[in-house]
Amino acid sequence: QVQLVESGGGSVQSGGSLRLSCLASGYTYGSYSMGWFRQAPGKEREGVAACDALGNTVYADSVKGRFTVSRVNAKNTLYLEMNRLTPEDTGVYYCASTAGYSGAYNVSRLIASGMVPVGREYSFWGQGTQVTVSS
Repeated sequence: QVQLVESGGGSVQSGGSLRLSCLASGYTYGSYSMGWFRQAPGKEREGVAACDALGNTVYADSVKGRFTVSRVNAKNTLYLEMNRLTPEDTGVYYCASTAGYSGAYNVSRLIASGMVPVGREYSFWGQGTQVTVSS
């Protein structure tokens, strides 16, 4: 059974930093593409960043230059380093994973095209971790 568990959320002041982690279990983690999403109150979920099995990455314009996504396959873990946080970054952050070769390939193609996957490409989702940034 695939499980994704996020951690590292919390409350910080504007300009601060947080590092989110997503621990994956129940499958061969290194073969799949992963992503981070967030949802602010009253807003739709948005893709923040994605990382394929080779470590290629893509970012939403709103976080480019401030957030860094990375993965350590030996630890089955995906990270999101978030710097220079603003109140607009407040929301629940979710990690997601593809399933199977085609899903990983589709996300990899989007990353190569500079496009952040919107969510339907992923099959597995974590429960989310809250990030609150105060001004």
